[in-house]
Amino acid sequence: MAERIRAGENKNKKEGNRATSAVIPDETLLALAKSKRGVIDARIILPSRVVTAAWVKMKCRFGCDGYGQCLVCPPYTPSDVETRRMLDGYRRAILIHFRPRSGIARTIAGLEREIFLAGAWKAFGMEAGPCPFCQTCPVEDGLCRHPELARPAMEACGIDVYSTVRNSGFPIEVVRTRRQIPNYYGLILVD
Repeated sequence: MAERIRAGENKNKKEGNRATSAVIPDETLLALAKSKRGVIDARIILPSRVVTAAWVKMKCRFGCDGYGQCLVCPPYTPSDVETRRMLDGYRRAILIHFRPRSGIARTIAGLEREIFLAGAWKAFGMEAGPCPFCQTCPVEDGLCRHPELARPAMEACGIDVYSTVRNSGFPIEVVRTRRQIPNYYGLILVD
């Protein structure tokens, strides 16, 4: 798959003594994301359009029974201010719309790795919801059993998913009943 990403694009370049990230065309990134199982759609967005807010983690703290139960959930994740600072270090991201129960966490981790191996060394993924990899997270030990796969959810890092998704033209609504089908999203910061 890394060969597919590299085909027809610039290889890493040198600027003085500094290497720069390979330029992976937007179309290539979108085709790669859309080729994954469970993906409905994907869009390249500007990280500046990702909305962060302090209230988001408060919703985790006072409303989610997973609070403090997982190393990729609050209080172990970056604040909205730290997340904003991180986002400001990127120029592109991929916002990905998923079907429910489609292995979002594994897909995000896999895409992050493929994009990284193609030369975008800053690639970092964020998933949706709690980490699915362990029945019980070793919070007391402070060491994740699956660091190659586990990524924080956008909301766990203070990202207002509703505003970010709407800013990008994707559908999202508050789930009011158990029969309603929710929309799930993941985010990969590229370069």
